[in-house]
Amino acid sequence: MSTPTDSLTIGVVARRVGVAIDTIRYYEREGLLPEPARRASGYRSYDAGTIAQLRFIRRAKALGFTLSEIRELLSLSVDRQRGVKAVKARAQARLTVLDARLAELQRVRDGLAQLIDACPGHGAPGQCPILRALSDEQPSP
Repeated sequence: MSTPTDSLTIGVVARRVGVAIDTIRYYEREGLLPEPARRASGYRSYDAGTIAQLRFIRRAKALGFTLSEIRELLSLSVDRQRGVKAVKARAQARLTVLDARLAELQRVRDGLAQLIDACPGHGAPGQCPILRALSDEQPSP
């Protein structure tokens, strides 16, 4: 239980973590953060654990995890039986998705580079390979 000295307002928590107050409320509604204690005034009261949990969520989001996956990671982080093994499996699955995205982005980048190389940079717009590729129904190179 929080003591008066470690009881933080939602504004203080938001500033320390670098998120919007609405983000904290949203994470509470989504079950990523526990329901906070309430002060006599009805205002939310947080402790340092909330800051750590919000930082965990932000780092996981930066690594590409969805909120659903983050919720699962948070529950696995306290699961002594299958926690680490399951976390590793989730991270591996996320890496596989990111690798697929990177391959797709590289394909798109290569196609755009080919179009740029083929464009003389002058002349009629109808002769521009970039504009033609964007207008044609057939896929670009």
